[in-house]
Order: sequence, then C-alpha cells, then structure tokens
Amino acid sequence: MTVAQARTLASQVRADFPILQQQVNGQPLVYFDNAATSQKPQSVLATLRHYYECDNANVHRGIHALSARATDAYEGARDKLAAFINAASRDEIVFTRNASEAINLVAYSWGMNQLGAGDEIILSVMEHHSNLVPWQFVAQRTGAQLKFVGLTPDQTFDLDHYRQLLSDRTKLVAVNHVSNTLGCLNPVNTIIELAHQYGARVLIDACQSTPHMPLDVQALDCDWLVASGHKMCAPTGIGFLYGQLDLLRAMPPFLGGGEMIADVFLDYATYADLPHKFEAGTPAIAEAIALGAAVDYLSSVGMEAIADYEHELTAYLYQALNQIPQVRLYGPQPRSDGSGRAALATFTVDTVHAQDLSTLLDQSGVAIRSGHHCTQPLHRLLGVDSTARASLYFYNTREEIDRFIAALKDTIDFFGSIFDDDL
Repeated sequence: MTVAQARTLASQVRADFPILQQQVNGQPLVYFDNAATSQKPQSVLATLRHYYECDNANVHRGIHALSARATDAYEGARDKLAAFINAASRDEIVFTRNASEAINLVAYSWGMNQLGAGDEIILSVMEHHSNLVPWQFVAQRTGAQLKFVGLTPDQTFDLDHYRQLLSDRTKLVAVNHVSNTLGCLNPVNTIIELAHQYGARVLIDACQSTPHMPLDVQALDCDWLVASGHKMCAPTGIGFLYGQLDLLRAMPPFLGGGEMIADVFLDYATYADLPHKFEAGTPAIAEAIALGAAVDYLSSVGMEAIADYEHELTAYLYQALNQIPQVRLYGPQPRSDGSGRAALATFTVDTVHAQDLSTLLDQSGVAIRSGHHCTQPLHRLLGVDSTARASLYFYNTREEIDRFIAALKDTIDFFGSIFDDDL
C-alpha cells in the first residue's frame, strides 16, 4: 500500500462508526483513547441488535429454531476467530469475558497445578496489571518466584536481560506483545523461541496487537495467547484465550457449572470436550457473535492495510510531538516510516499534570487517557505517577492529529500563562 492509498483508509471507514459523528463540548469528537477501547462499526451494532430481536435463545441447549440459529452464530464466531489468528483448530479458541479472565484461566487451571517452590515465572516490568496480579496469586499460592525483564535505554524490552534470567527453573514466560504504555513492539518470536529451549511455556498478552496487525499463532508457536474483543471493534464483555490443543486438553476446568460437563452425578462429574469445558454457564452469546462480526469487518478492511495506515499516522503524530519542547515522550521513537512501535504516544508535559491535560483537551473535544494505564510498577520505574496517552486506530486522521496538537499547544500555553502570572 502506498502512502497516498493509506491516507484514504480513514475516509473509507469513518462513516461506519456512528459514534465518531458527534460533537463533544461543541467540537467534533477526536477519539484518541483506542488503547483503552475501540469504537464499534455499524455492522457490529447491527449484529447485536439482530441477535436480540431475532435469535435470542440459549446456545447448545435447545433444538428449536431460535436456539439452533443462536448456536450456529455463536460457534460460527469461534470459527472466524480461529481463522483470524490462524489457529490450527477451532477447539483452541475459548471465549472468556475479557483478556483478564483468559489469563486468570491459565493461572488457575495450569499455574496453580503445574508450578511449585523453586519454579520461576518471567514477566516484564511493562506488564499490564492483568498480566501481573494473577501471577502474583500463583506465586503466593505455589511458592514459585517472579522475575522481571527490565528496559533498555530506549525503553524497550531488554532481550539481553531476558537471556540472563532464563534457566532450567523457568517454567513460564508471560509478556505482552505490545506495551499499552510504552508502545514498544516486543520481539515475541525470539522470546518464545528462547523460552522453549528451556522447556518453558509462553503466554502472550496480545490485547494491543490483535486489533492492529496480522497475527499467526502457529508461526509464533506460543502456548497461549489472549486478547479482548472491545479493543478490536467488538463489544465489551467478550475476549478469548487461544491455547495449543494438547495443552488445553491437559488443563482441568477453571469454573464449574452448566455447559462444561459431560455427565453429572451427586458425587462427581465428567467434563465436556474442548473448548466447552472452559465455558461454564450461559456465555456472552450476543457479544461473541458480535466479535465474529468485528472479525469480519477487520478482515474486510485488511489487517495489513490497517498496520500500514497506522504506521503513517504514527510517523505524523511523532513528528508533531517531537517539535513541542515541553513534551517528554516515553517508549521508543518510530522508524522513519512510522513502523517499529504502536500507534500511541505516552507523554508528560513540564509543569502540567496529565489529569489537567486530559481535562482541558476534553474541552476541545479531544479524548485522551491520563493516569497509570494499569502499569503502576512501570510508572514507578519511569519516575512518574501519571502520564497522558494518545492512542490511534485506523479510523483516525491526520486532521484529527492536527487538532490534537493545536489543542495540546493551547493547553500548554494556558498553564504557562498561569505560572507566569504567579511569578
């Protein structure tokens, strides 16, 4: 895709997102909080409405027409998702409420049963709390030890440090594919290959990569991978766990109840085959079906096209931010073509708290995130308690970046004038 072609992508898709057509505080909405959650296209919203208006019934439990249609759509979404990430089998896809639940599933079903005193779990200092706290639970319960990969001087994953941490005691490596704060694209292929040389399992948190680039779990050869639907144009309340088939088969159920059973007696039960043994109770049916619709939509746009366009936006965003002297950026700079990192910028501004930045930008219709972004240990390491984050998606435009930069400069000037008056 040429740069000229890439620039047309947002203009082709923006009309598909009703929420982007509104004004906020009298200004056209600029939505730059996509790392927290993405907006939903009309096709996904229509899928939700269609289910509740036409097919609302429980899945797997009835032979009447509505239940059959609901079941076909629900299981069809699993097929779509398996193809989207190139899983070897549809049975390797487990629907969960979100990525946090998917990680907890692995932590409780595998970690609590397979790890013990003397075993080591390697994480990184940039992990989202969802890929940190569950492993703290496992370590506290089993006696396993947590170890953390540090950062390079340019605030990326320190591969040399990782090599030093690996040993025969390493049983699990759990890292994010893309940092939601630093935006760095971690070398997961190498991370996985090195871990497997020591016989360790690898879990990849792909929440910030699945919506933005093509993924191939077979090529990665990860043991597990997790993501949340709401960051990839699907509703909230739905996510998934990918796991290699033999590994999932060996893991005991995470939750007990309906759907995950084969036969139940008063004193014991037998369990359903994959993937249903991990999907206890009535699932998020509409949300899973809508996740399938989101996969259809993203596939129609093209994940390569999305990645190429976001590279172009990233280059433009960083070029503008680098020209504001009061702005301090975190994470690596993009390459000249905008590649090599995520389409997000985490930053602070001298003398202006991130919360104040976000509040003032909202008055101009610009939505960004402020806070610790669920990475408090990383923020302590960086020496800041809060940062601002502008995160983009394929429906954002250069013109929106221009509006964001103009509003950011106005906000900096406003606070600068206050400090000048105080002197």
